[in-house]
Amino acid sequence: MPARLPTFWLKLVLAVGIVAAGDALLFDVDGLGANLGVLLLSATVAFAIVSPAVRRHRLSAIALAATALLALLPFERPSFLGLLLWALAMAVAALGPRAAGGDDGWRWLQRLVIGGLKALVGPALDLRDALKVRARSRPVMLTAVLLAAILPIAGGTLFVALFTNANPVIAQALATLSLPAFEPARLIFWVVLGLVVWAVLRPRGLRRFLKTPGLDRDLDLPGVTTASITVSLAVFNLVFAIQNGLDIAYLWSGAGLPDGVTFAQYAHASAYPLIATALLAGLFVVVFLRPGSATAARPLVRWLVIAWVAQNVFLVASTALRTLDYIDAYSLTRMRIAALLWMGVVALGLILILWRLLSARNSGWLINANLVAAGLVLAVCSVVDLGSVAAAWNVRHAREFGGRGVELDLCYMRQLKGAALVPLADIETRDIPPNLRDRIQYTRRVIQAEMADRQSHWRGWRGRDARRLSWTLLLIYEPPKMPSSVGRDCHGAYTPPPTPPLTPTANPRT
Repeated sequence: MPARLPTFWLKLVLAVGIVAAGDALLFDVDGLGANLGVLLLSATVAFAIVSPAVRRHRLSAIALAATALLALLPFERPSFLGLLLWALAMAVAALGPRAAGGDDGWRWLQRLVIGGLKALVGPALDLRDALKVRARSRPVMLTAVLLAAILPIAGGTLFVALFTNANPVIAQALATLSLPAFEPARLIFWVVLGLVVWAVLRPRGLRRFLKTPGLDRDLDLPGVTTASITVSLAVFNLVFAIQNGLDIAYLWSGAGLPDGVTFAQYAHASAYPLIATALLAGLFVVVFLRPGSATAARPLVRWLVIAWVAQNVFLVASTALRTLDYIDAYSLTRMRIAALLWMGVVALGLILILWRLLSARNSGWLINANLVAAGLVLAVCSVVDLGSVAAAWNVRHAREFGGRGVELDLCYMRQLKGAALVPLADIETRDIPPNLRDRIQYTRRVIQAEMADRQSHWRGWRGRDARRLSWTLLLIYEPPKMPSSVGRDCHGAYTPPPTPPLTPTANPRT
C-alpha cells in the first residue's frame, strides 16, 4: 500500500497527464526535437514534485540535476544516446534513496535491471494495494471515490450541454474538438509510455543482490600457480614485443611493407582484432592477478605485469594510428570517430587495471572507475555532433580542395543531413569547377530544404539546426527550396534521361 494516499493519487494524475502530453507531442509525428524535450522536461519536473526524498539525497539530487540538463538536450539535438543517458540518470535519481552508500557499479547494474523488470508489473501491484486500502484506519474505498465522481461529472456534462444549445460560440468550439482514434498502435503507445512514466514516479528497489564477481580473493584453479602465471606473463611479453616491433617498423618509422601487402590492408584489417587482444590481456590481469594475493606480491610478477600492460597500451596506440592513417588515406565517419574514442577508453581501462593491482584497490573501485570514464565519454558524445566533425574533416582533406584524402563523398555527406549543411555551403563560396559546384549545390539544397521543412513544425524544431540554417543563409542567401531529383544520383551527378527512339511514320503511298 502506498505510504501516503494523496501522494499516490497525485502521481496517478501526473502520469495520466504526461501520457496525454506524450500522445500529443510524439504519436504519429515526423521528426524529434522540441517535442521530445518538452516531454522529458515535463517528466523530470513531475518526478521532482512528487519525490521530496530525492531532493534530500546527495546522489539522487546530483542525478536529478543531470536529468534536467539531459532533458534540455533534445531542444538542441535529439539523439538515442542522449535519451538513454536521461533514462539512466532518472533511474539513478529514483532509486538513489533506497541504495546504500558506496555501492559499486555491479550492485547498481542489478538494481537498474530488476527495477526495469519490476516496472512491467508495477501498475498491477499498485492496483492490488489500492484495493486493500479499506484495511487502513480511515478507509478510502475505490468504489466510494468512483461514486463521488458521478455527481460532478454528470452535473458538469448537463450544464455544458445546456450552454452549448444556448451559446453558438461554445457550440462552435466544441464542434472543433475531436477525440483521438483508438487504433491499436496508439493504445500500445499509451501502455508503453505509461509503464515508463509509472516506473519513474513509483520506482521499486531491490533488497537482495548477487555478490560482486570474485575478483578480490585468491584464485584456486587446477594448474594455475604462481609459476604458471609467471611463465605465461613472460611468454605474453615476448609475443607482444614481436607485434609491437613490427608496428614500430611499419607504422611508426614508415618502413616499406613486404611484397603483396598494401598499407590499407595492414592498417585496417588488424585494428579490431588488436583491440580484442588488449581486452583479453586486461581480463587476464583482472582474473589471475588479484590485489593482495601471493602471486601479485612477487616483484618479478609485478614487473612482468607492468611491462605487459605497457605493451598493451602501446598496442592500442598503434591501433589508433592504424585508424588515423586509414582515415587520412580515405575519409572520416561517425563510426571511425567512435572507434577512436573506444580505443581511448580501452587504454584507460588497462591503466586502471594496473593501478588497481599496484595500489591494492578492490574490484568495486575498478568497476566504478571504468563506468565513470565510459560515462564521461558518452556524455560528451551526446552533446558533440560527431557527424559535423566528420563532415568538416572530409571537406578539409578532400582531394578536390587540395587535401590528401579521397574525393569528397557526397553520398555520405547527404546521409549526415544537417551536420553537412554548413561545410557544403562553405565549399560553394569557393572557386571550384562548375560540374563539382553543381553537385555540391544540389546536395546542399536538398539538405537545406529538408531541414527547413522540419524546422517549420515546432515539434521537430532543433536549436542546432536553426543556427545551421542561419549560418547557411549568411554564406549563401538563397531561400530553402527542394530541387528536382530527376536524373540525379546520390552524388548529385546529373544524367539526362535517354532520348526515346523515333518511331518511323507510315508511308501514305503504301
